[in-house]
Formats: sequence, structure tokens, C-alpha cells
Amino acid sequence: MSDERWLVGIAWRLDRLRWVPTAVLDEVVHRDGDMREPDWSGTDREVAARLCAGCPVRDECLELELRTAGETTVGVFGGLGDEDRRALYPHWLRRGERVERGPLT
Repeated sequence: MSDERWLVGIAWRLDRLRWVPTAVLDEVVHRDGDMREPDWSGTDREVAARLCAGCPVRDECLELELRTAGETTVGVFGGLGDEDRRALYPHWLRRGERVERGPLT
């Protein structure tokens, strides 16, 4: 599958979270996320895959990061490295409105 189709598929998958308030996403990610100190060896994709494997809130984490950091995203969130998230961002934006976008309030 091409990167383009892969990214569009992820954007579609995140649609189910479009009306979840950002504060709720933040709470869920911090409560249920499998956050641990990563082994930074390998590419961003490899680190993200290894770090986020089995995490029950990968989509919620990814949605939260896209909303709050947008194009300036850095690090590993939602099973994707920062380059993949920056490439995903325009596809995510084209999917339409969200309940809110921007920093947590």
C-alpha cells in the first residue's frame, strides 16, 4: 500500500474521534496510555511501532497530538513518528471539522 493510501486510511479511522472533546482525549490518553521510556534505536517508524505496540489508546493519542501540535508535531505519538504525522496532517485536516482544535484549555 502506498504511503498516501496508508495515511488516508488513518485519517478515515480517526473520524470516529472527531467529536470527542480534547480534554476527554487528554484524560483517556494519560489514564490508559502505555507511556514508557522508549528505546530510541532505529528509525522513527521503528521506534513508534515498538513503543506503541499494544497500547489501547493509539488512535486517541494520535488524534490528540494532531489537534494540539498540528504541523509542528515532534516525537512519537499514536504509533507514528513525527515525519509520518506531519505527512498525515493535511489528510486529517481534509476529513473535516473537529469538535475543537488547538491547545488544551
